[in-house]
Amino acid sequence: MRPVSESLQEYARGVAGGLLFSLPLLFTMEVWWAGANIPPLQLIVYVIVTFLLLIGYNRFAGLREGAAWAEVIIDSVEEIGIGFIISLIVLWNLGRIDFTEMVFEEAMGKIVIEAMTVAIGVSIGTAQLGGSVEEQDAASRSDNSGATTGRGGGKGLLALCGSILIAGNIAPTEEVPMVAFETSPLRVMMMVAESLVLGAVILFFSDFRGSGVARKKGIWLQIVEETVIAYVISLCSAMFMLWFFGRLEGVSFELKLFQIIILGMPAMLGASAGRLLIK
Repeated sequence: MRPVSESLQEYARGVAGGLLFSLPLLFTMEVWWAGANIPPLQLIVYVIVTFLLLIGYNRFAGLREGAAWAEVIIDSVEEIGIGFIISLIVLWNLGRIDFTEMVFEEAMGKIVIEAMTVAIGVSIGTAQLGGSVEEQDAASRSDNSGATTGRGGGKGLLALCGSILIAGNIAPTEEVPMVAFETSPLRVMMMVAESLVLGAVILFFSDFRGSGVARKKGIWLQIVEETVIAYVISLCSAMFMLWFFGRLEGVSFELKLFQIIILGMPAMLGASAGRLLIK
């Protein structure tokens, strides 16, 4: 049986991978419309096909290649479950689902069509984004030997590159201003909290390649410091991209702020994961 810490790290990588590979689709209105209009039978077929794909990937190329079929099936069910949870949270944050005002079938259609793509990203992220023991030990030795001195600027640059890489796919679209216009302050504040938590988990607790620094002692201050810095970089890159594409012109301060925070969430995902993966 796997240790609990290892399982949690796998889940964290899975969440990050699911978001990295599917976030543009989660922000795409055509996908929202498709989910609301596709018949239930087609959605069921979509779930079955995705489940079979996950079984094949996990059996022959996943985290535990060659594992027993029972374990492969359990992993695939877990990945679809994580996909549903991520899709539910993100779509609610974006104001695309509301079970108090929306027909249940419409809400579930949106969640299902997004969750299947997310689930595939979860599977790939869990298997491919982790660092080997040797890589983590090397990262830890590098940090302990003082090799990170003077690399703060390099980390910031990598975070900026990652944030632009991910959020740049979303910034030019109509979805960001539309969501900002329709959303509520509560959802926006939750996006801030979720962005910070997501960044901290990826940077320090997911066992990503390059995240060996999380093994250092007395790290809580560093967790707060680096997470906040990454989020500030994310908000700055989000503001720049929205300005560049003309999304901040002729709107109120509140809508400007809401757009920056909404785009800041995918930017934070790119900043934290990019800082570890873009080498």
